[in-house]
Amino acid sequence: MDDEPWFGTERDLPQGPINWNLLDAPTAAVEWRDLDAFVSWLKNTFGLPSGIVPPYWHRHDELIWELSALHIHFLACYSETASPSAPIAWMREFADCRQRLREWVAICGTRLDRDRPTRQTPWPGEAVLDLGGEVEILDRAADFTQFVHQDLSRRSQVEEVARRRLLA
Repeated sequence: MDDEPWFGTERDLPQGPINWNLLDAPTAAVEWRDLDAFVSWLKNTFGLPSGIVPPYWHRHDELIWELSALHIHFLACYSETASPSAPIAWMREFADCRQRLREWVAICGTRLDRDRPTRQTPWPGEAVLDLGGEVEILDRAADFTQFVHQDLSRRSQVEEVARRRLLA
């Protein structure tokens, strides 16, 4: 996926903000492909280090939401109907976004060669979650494909449960 251009995908114009919590499986499949292509383009075009965009960004909700918002903002600012000054607004937001990405990466602890789930701090009375330990990053593209497959499967299962409840 890293070599595919992110432009010219099924979405020609911004569709509005993406709420990852509400996407059905077919829509999520398109969004994952577009976001992955955009993030690869962004990393390569601007020479972003892993301290800003790590290889396993897709395994961290905080990075998904930040990068997704930047992607949609890019599409809006560079659409044919955008103001001629919109690209400079995107660049300004991109600078702010890079700082937030640095903070998110520092908080979640993902690195170029290793990743671990973002730590969760339980509040008093909440159960302590075992999110797993650190893993070595061997093949980003293969992991992304597996991650998306699992996400789409989970979304499809949720949709099936909802359908059954409607029919009951």
